[in-house]
Amino acid sequence: MHLVAQDLAFAYPGRPVLDGVSVTVSDGTRLGVVGENGSGKSTFLHLLAGSLAPKSGEVRRQGSVALVEQELHVAPDETVGDLVSSTLDGLRQAAAALEAAAAAFDHDTGDLAELGRTLARAEHLAAWDADRRVDVALTRLGATRDLTQPLASLSVGQRYRVRLACRLAERSDLLLLDEPTNHLDDSAIDYLTGELVAWRGGLVVVTHDRELLDDVATAILDLDPSWDGKPVLYGQPGYLAYRFAKSQALHRWRQRYRAERKRAAALAERLDASYEGLSDEWRPEKGSQKHRRATRARIHVKAADRLVQKLEAEAIEVPVPPVELAFPDLPAMSPGWDPAAPVVEVRSPRVDGRLDLPGTRVAVPPSGRLLITGVNGTGKSTLLAALGGTLPLGRGTRTLVPGARIGVVMQESAPLTGAAARRTGFETYADEALALLSAGELDPDHVVPVAFLGLLSEEDLERPLGELSVGQRRRFELARALLHAPHVLLLDEPTNHLSIDLVDELTRALRVTPAAVVVATHDRRMREDLADWPSLELAPR
Repeated sequence: MHLVAQDLAFAYPGRPVLDGVSVTVSDGTRLGVVGENGSGKSTFLHLLAGSLAPKSGEVRRQGSVALVEQELHVAPDETVGDLVSSTLDGLRQAAAALEAAAAAFDHDTGDLAELGRTLARAEHLAAWDADRRVDVALTRLGATRDLTQPLASLSVGQRYRVRLACRLAERSDLLLLDEPTNHLDDSAIDYLTGELVAWRGGLVVVTHDRELLDDVATAILDLDPSWDGKPVLYGQPGYLAYRFAKSQALHRWRQRYRAERKRAAALAERLDASYEGLSDEWRPEKGSQKHRRATRARIHVKAADRLVQKLEAEAIEVPVPPVELAFPDLPAMSPGWDPAAPVVEVRSPRVDGRLDLPGTRVAVPPSGRLLITGVNGTGKSTLLAALGGTLPLGRGTRTLVPGARIGVVMQESAPLTGAAARRTGFETYADEALALLSAGELDPDHVVPVAFLGLLSEEDLERPLGELSVGQRRRFELARALLHAPHVLLLDEPTNHLSIDLVDELTRALRVTPAAVVVATHDRRMREDLADWPSLELAPR
């Protein structure tokens, strides 16, 4: 047994996050964790790792613990080699301890049991093989193997792959992973999947990757509250089994909520009728039985109060079910456009050092679809940026129909600092809408209200953006892309950091929206769901 968590609860100032979470993780347990953005998935991992203390409940750990977070903050002068050395320090100490114990062992008086424990620990960690394992993991995950490379010079995805490689080679007793497939291509995901399935210790994985849940998870913990307010542990492996069970539970929840609302309305009508009777139905004629009038008034008040108490005692407190994505009705064209002409196109695009597609035409017609695939480093993000007009072309041309609106969600958002981090979602969204209106780039009739979308609650939209989780900020980026009802949506790894429910809802919405959609993704299930779209696979340079 590596971990036991009982009745965990946690809250940030003024905002509860987790309540009543209990899990047990032993050797061979591979627990998948899912839930809406902001439901506390990353917080849960920090509680298990011990880097956060719960408000109530307890966590008991045995053995070593390794946590791989979504973001890695590094010192300016820290190198890949520094990260490798610090991660494998424990393994090297175990190997050195074994060498020292073997060299100093006295066969006549030595403690054979102690030597056996030292040997067992080194064998468990395969300490003498750690550097080779790191090199293999760096290669298979598509990370740099240059140990002198400064980590600060790498992209978010490259840094993540380096750290993930180190943690896989470390072989901790309990491995905690936060969205491990966000920055991996197919071959890297295949390698990761094999490593996780063969993991000898305990494993807890927060992920939106439906294929990974199918391939790896032995159970799924859903941190979204059920109708009784508690998270649910689905013990049957497989995403489809989890999805079916949750859909059935949500259906029963919504039925029960509607029935309770209907019952509450009927009871309120009965109560109103009872109080109306105090002034109308029973009152005798004036001038007669004055004392009896006062007595009967008290009787009716007491009867009404008893009815209130009875109704309150019988009432079932059913919370409001979770909302679903309300994707707006986006336009395909504006008046006067030629339906046969592309809304946006690039020809023979080249961005020095990042993309070179001589003789290639990428054209997106009204209501068009395009799925862009390829391994890491082939230029998918660069091509989307070229289509969106945010990267100048070193060669080639880009044309855009006059008046066409493009919504973009890039793979990596700009970091939030200073005043931008302190502004709320409502304020930021409103400022952007006003700027577009002032520039004449937005029709007032086409403004999409941010609260309408079901991406973030009003409570979250009133919080500073810097306080939102990575997934909640990703949701806000999607809302900003929809703000001006775009004719074309360009989405780079749209499933990254999103909750698993929203990924399903977004995939369905993208299939039916009238707007044109271009998606670049490594997500295997999304590619399978969009397999009937025209596709462009970029080859390695």
